[in-house]
Amino acid sequence: MAYLKNVLSRKQTPQSQPIPGTAQGPNSAGGYTWHVDDWTRLNRFLILGCEGGSYYASAQKLALENAQAVIRCLAADGPRTVRTVVEVSEAGRAPKQDPALFALALATTDHADPATRREALAALPRVCRIGTHLFQFAAHVDGMRGWGRGLRSAVAAWYAREPGEVAFQAVKYQQRDGWSHRDLLRLAHPQADPDSSLQTVYHWITRGWETVPAELPADASLRLVWAWERAKRAESVAEIVALVREHRLPREAVPTQWLTHAEVWDALLDDMPMMALIRNLATLTRVGVVAPGSDGTHRVLAQLRDEKRLRAARVHPIVVLGALGTYRQGRGVRGQGVWTPVQAVVDALDAAFYAAFGSVESTGKRWLLALDVSGSMGCGQIGGMPGVSPRVGSAAMAMVTARREADYTIVGFTSGSGGLGGRWGGGTPGLTPIPISPRQRLDDVVQAVGALPMGGTDCALPMLWAMQQRVAADVFVVYTDNETWAGDIHPMQALREYRDRMGIPAKLIVVGMLANPFTIADPNDAGMLDVVGFDTAAPAVMADFAKG
Repeated sequence: MAYLKNVLSRKQTPQSQPIPGTAQGPNSAGGYTWHVDDWTRLNRFLILGCEGGSYYASAQKLALENAQAVIRCLAADGPRTVRTVVEVSEAGRAPKQDPALFALALATTDHADPATRREALAALPRVCRIGTHLFQFAAHVDGMRGWGRGLRSAVAAWYAREPGEVAFQAVKYQQRDGWSHRDLLRLAHPQADPDSSLQTVYHWITRGWETVPAELPADASLRLVWAWERAKRAESVAEIVALVREHRLPREAVPTQWLTHAEVWDALLDDMPMMALIRNLATLTRVGVVAPGSDGTHRVLAQLRDEKRLRAARVHPIVVLGALGTYRQGRGVRGQGVWTPVQAVVDALDAAFYAAFGSVESTGKRWLLALDVSGSMGCGQIGGMPGVSPRVGSAAMAMVTARREADYTIVGFTSGSGGLGGRWGGGTPGLTPIPISPRQRLDDVVQAVGALPMGGTDCALPMLWAMQQRVAADVFVVYTDNETWAGDIHPMQALREYRDRMGIPAKLIVVGMLANPFTIADPNDAGMLDVVGFDTAAPAVMADFAKG
């Protein structure tokens, strides 16, 4: 009798069983992995969010689990939790503010101690930098707690700024999630000198103007308000264009009926912020402002190619990736609106994606980049971005490293039923070298990876393949949702076998592409690292880890 086959081994354990002597637990797919600590879970949630859920868990389930992790962090160290929320938000490490706003709202409730609640409220203007953020925060706290004195004072303090800035916030960010500036001012009652410009702005927000003066106000802080009120009553395109150009009216202040005119969009383009530009590329193209060789195209390209402006605007790579996918296909995600993409704009978006990560020098190491292309990676959305599944995101992140490093190999893996995949999966090869190049455009790379066949998940395959093919690698990078289950050996065991056989102290970096609590990285192995997918800080952290 082969006794050894009936006893779990620390050297080779099926992924459907835990490695003896470790703290592994079950993941959502039925395999065994490690569970990350709550601080890692907090970072994953703040950066990736959980909109769209995953193959194995609904968005509601992931949201509840992440909320519980935030609450545990608040109980363990409330000030550290608030500092983490602020740091991720201010550094632009996340594509959306929604998770940070939700976590900050939790920090103002009874889940946190009084000192933490005070720190969270003091951090309000640092996380809620624009009116939209403040409305989202208000919606969260309104569902969690009452409007006590501390919360009202914090909101009042948010409005204690220059009158012109308050006017701009009211004009550009008018309402969201059932809240408006009028609602918040009536709740918070911010105080200002009765004869001050700020008090005049407060009065306009809460009560409006009965009549609009014919002449431009002498008070500079009221000129944007005057221009908006005049725009509501405008009778011609020429009048709207003049108001936009003379008073820098934002798009949100232009009545809808005028937004079909190319002249209006051409005027708006003069001072259009970077994020607004990226969101409105399709419209600019549809109305004809952006066209091959046009002046509008040259102005758009100048902005998209300006790396300093990209970083100053906190433009997240995921936002650019989503815009690239939508713009290139020439139709809206929900089928509304069509346009003919301008190739120069597609190329500029491609370059902007890499620029948004910042520059990182080559490490000179040998990299094996392994993309989990199993079925579960095709579900869910990263950062709530339509069309950006973990599978798409992993291909894009791999290209960031491939563009930097000279020595790399890229493979895609599922469990499969042929080749290295063994008996698991859906009848496709287990691991496939992917012939993609950093010289290709990002959207072409994403399409190539998206066409790969799917199967079950076996995250040990990259190391097993490298052993079989005698591929020398200093660093394995596995982009995955960590829902591995189908292999006859755990990824950690495969890495250690690779080290022994090849005589290379190879490292493993696990790039988590979903905000779940799992990882294939052994927390007790200093040669393994878990990072959050699409954290803008990830490429630099990965490079530092590779260099030791």
